[in-house]
Amino acid sequence: MAEPSTRTVERALQLLGSVCDAGSLSLADAARGTELSASTALRLLRTLESTGFVRKDEDGAYRPGLRIVQLGAQALSHESIISLAEPGLARLVEATGESAYLNVKANHGAGADQGLYIAMREGTHSVRHSSWVGRTVPLKGSASGAVLTGNTPVCGYAVVDRGVEADVTAIAAPITVTMHAPDGSISGRRVIAALSVVAPSYRMTPEKVSAIGCLVTAEADRILTAYQQENQP
Repeated sequence: MAEPSTRTVERALQLLGSVCDAGSLSLADAARGTELSASTALRLLRTLESTGFVRKDEDGAYRPGLRIVQLGAQALSHESIISLAEPGLARLVEATGESAYLNVKANHGAGADQGLYIAMREGTHSVRHSSWVGRTVPLKGSASGAVLTGNTPVCGYAVVDRGVEADVTAIAAPITVTMHAPDGSISGRRVIAALSVVAPSYRMTPEKVSAIGCLVTAEADRILTAYQQENQP
């Protein structure tokens, strides 16, 4: 008896996720993307609209509603890594003029092979990478994805040119914590986040990439130190 209601919740969440991922979706695109009939998608979207999770524009497209924005902000406010990273993000922007991001691995459902942007500081150049907070990117083929999956080069940072976006270069370093067994011995290491700088490729030279890589790595280490101090038993 519980299956129909469970399935309804699952479908509604799939629709909500599709709208949030796209930013704006027509009814037809929302139904197609979730493999639902137009009538089912419309019924669920109307429920989501009535509860504030999506809103309908004048042109008929559905966008994330204020309720989902509020919940997202509340959830992020409880992530200590974000507040700890804010000074480092600011320093990276001040030193490079480029946009800086904090990225974590998405661990649930269909997003398990993607990274999620959870914080950023926008660059100061007139041409700069604009905010992707709340958006996901594939782990494969991205600089943040490389470090989040433990594939950081020996230099301490990963560089991907024209990966997720054309004409964009990303430079990322991992924030890696040491894991301890109950007896206090080291049981391993785990990457909890990736710190990155994202910039137009035309501004990047090998020298700049190297310099930014060193800066990102240093700031990742500073964030790790603060994180470990805050989470000491």
